[in-house]
Formats: sequence, C-alpha cells, structure tokens
Amino acid sequence: MVRFERALCALVLVGLVGGCTSDPAEPAPATSGPPPSAPAWTEPAAYTFTLVRGCDDTAPEGRYQATVKDGVVTTATRAGGAASPAPSSEADLGPVTGEEGEEIDVPALGQLLEMAETAKDDGAEVATEYDLTDGHPVKVTINVMEEVDGLECWTVTDYQP
Repeated sequence: MVRFERALCALVLVGLVGGCTSDPAEPAPATSGPPPSAPAWTEPAAYTFTLVRGCDDTAPEGRYQATVKDGVVTTATRAGGAASPAPSSEADLGPVTGEEGEEIDVPALGQLLEMAETAKDDGAEVATEYDLTDGHPVKVTINVMEEVDGLECWTVTDYQP
C-alpha cells in the first residue's frame, strides 16, 4: 500500500510540474487592459504652441504659432503659405491681415478643450488625443454631423510650457 501511495504521489507531482510549464514555442497570452492614459493636464500660466487647422495633413487649412499667457492668446501669427479653400467651401478668404487665406482667432489650448466639450454637449462627435508625457491636448477632432462640411480637426505641435 505504501508503494501505491508513493507511486500515486509521484504521478501527481509529475502532472503538476508538467502542467505548470508552458511550451516555449507558444506565445504568451496577450494582456488586455486599457491603453496607457495621459496624466491630467493643467493649463500653465504661459506657453507657446503651433496649431494646425485641417483634417488633411498634406494640405492643412492653416498653421498658426501662438503664445499664451494666463489662458489667453497674446500673439498668433500665421506660419507657412496661404490656405486654399475646398471648392465647395463658403469660407470667407479675405486678406484680413494682408495675407491670403482664411484667418481665425487662434484659441488657447484650454479654450480649444472648452470648444470641444461644448460641441460634444451640442451632439457632435468629438475625439481628443493627449500627450502621454504631460497630458496637453495634441489633437481635437469635431464632427458636426448635421453639416455637410462639419468635420474640423486641430493638431497641436511644438508645445513649450
């Protein structure tokens, strides 16, 4: 009887050890979980950034360099060439500042986030991407579905607090 118990224990031990190992040729199971999230962003007292308006990266509607102090854009200058409207666009492209192309009031990043939240509250589809390092917004896409040209994209680059 003792031999039988030893044999049974040995068999169980071999089964346990064999069951706890994995075949090195098999890939490890994929871990599921949320993607890494950005830290909460607080608008600094002063910063600079470049705002690119337009959903087509190869032909943006405008590129603006902005300086912000206390949540308000203090200077904004158009960078690069003039914007050209889509053939169906009804945008006013008057040379407001002596340059060709549509001119806008460049929002501070806090204002851009407020604009996105207001659009979302009004029923638009809104997607916001954040920098994983410090949490500042890097892209805001607003899709106002009732309008033919209801898609607006804003990309933030060269952010310097």
